[in-house]
Amino acid sequence: MVSAIVASSSSSSSWPLRHALFFHPYCHNNNLFSSKPSSSKQVSALRPNLSTTHIRLRSSQTLHLFISSRKSKTKLQAHQRDFGPDWPILRRWEVPWQWQTFSLTSIACALSLVLTVWLEVNALQSLEAEGDELSSDEEAVIFLVNHGFATAIVLQVLYGITNMYQPLPQDFFKYDWREPFNLQKGWLLWGGVGLAGALIAIALPGAAMSFFNEESQETSTRKTDTLVRLLPVGSSYVRTACVLASTGLLAPLLEETVFRGFVMASLTKWVPTPVAVLISAAVFSLCHFTPGVFPWLFVLGTFLGISYAQTRNLLTPITIHAFWNIGLLVLTLLQW
Repeated sequence: MVSAIVASSSSSSSWPLRHALFFHPYCHNNNLFSSKPSSSKQVSALRPNLSTTHIRLRSSQTLHLFISSRKSKTKLQAHQRDFGPDWPILRRWEVPWQWQTFSLTSIACALSLVLTVWLEVNALQSLEAEGDELSSDEEAVIFLVNHGFATAIVLQVLYGITNMYQPLPQDFFKYDWREPFNLQKGWLLWGGVGLAGALIAIALPGAAMSFFNEESQETSTRKTDTLVRLLPVGSSYVRTACVLASTGLLAPLLEETVFRGFVMASLTKWVPTPVAVLISAAVFSLCHFTPGVFPWLFVLGTFLGISYAQTRNLLTPITIHAFWNIGLLVLTLLQW
């Protein structure tokens, strides 16, 4: 019966059956064919085909591995070109929107903030026009409520526009409380590093200027007046608590989400991450409308951007910003 099968495989019409026999497990054992001497010619004629098939399979596998490795290398090179090397501080964000969305979102956030400030000013003027003189505590409460309202409105506008691009990359608008002391991405660890770096970078030039400048006392007085104007703290505990909540919580949350979480991250689509850090720091300084403290705010914004680029966690710059504002508030209170 086996001889008949082998003999029939020699015909051109049974070519698939011939290959099926040699891929059968028993075909690797010559006992199937050695039992019939009359089939030796067919076996010897088919063995070269089997060798050729193996060579072709090995060549095909080698070519497939080569093409796969080339594709992987090309993808890695493209990823490094677009998003930077493996250093977290140099990697770019995978920004899903174009410059039109970036521009319109920035304008919408700015208009929302201006509108809320305008409403606060008009509300205070209306109350004063009615003859009801507001106490410092009432002004502080109105200031806190307005700041909370502005924060909610601006963040709602920002999230409402960017949510159209869902699902967003995981490192966009990330507030992660886990692993605060992780060496690479710990938000509390790098928050302390960023705050210390900002303080040193600001204190050393200030100390050098004070040492060589005879008008250091006048410069210090101007800085103190600026801080008092930025943080109008009175003797009331209610006023102090309202200003503390506003400058130590709401301001860092709003400003870091906008300037670092959106502006800086979006800019990495067109410029390298270090350049985006500097641009966002400059915009952050200008938006405070206090030219006298622009250099210090720029240095602070730079360290805020560096810390955020390292951890990809908005809690890091929020922590630095909060401690910075609270420190200024304490210094102002001590000098009051």
